[in-house]
Amino acid sequence: MSYTQSDYLTILTHAPAQAVKLFVEVVIPQLGEIDVLINRTGLVMLPYTDTSTGTRFHLGEALVSEAHVRIGSGAEGYAVCVGRDLQHALAVALMDAALTADIMSNDIHTFIDEHQVAQQADDEQLLKQVEATRIEMETF
Repeated sequence: MSYTQSDYLTILTHAPAQAVKLFVEVVIPQLGEIDVLINRTGLVMLPYTDTSTGTRFHLGEALVSEAHVRIGSGAEGYAVCVGRDLQHALAVALMDAALTADIMSNDIHTFIDEHQVAQQADDEQLLKQVEATRIEMETF
């Protein structure tokens, strides 16, 4: 399946961190020299739109981990993950750089496909659980 950068980054940042970290260990030897440009945690504002008035406001802050890398071929990768797991963000950024440089693309896309299917199944299960709580009310 073909993904945009936004699509595959979303899938990878929502994939289990341990699985992403283990997989990137196979990719790292193929990348050449790795320069870590950014690897830090920080807070970002969480925007929200009031559905009744359309007014945008900040709901609060979210803790994120951010990574920006450059690999031997000159390709760069970037990732932001919710939470404080700097290694997860770094792993996703390395896979982004690998895909940009077309390094192990088939293997990485297979990994992404597997996690996209698992995430869709989880979403469907959650929607079924939510649907089970729906009630119908008559108004007079």
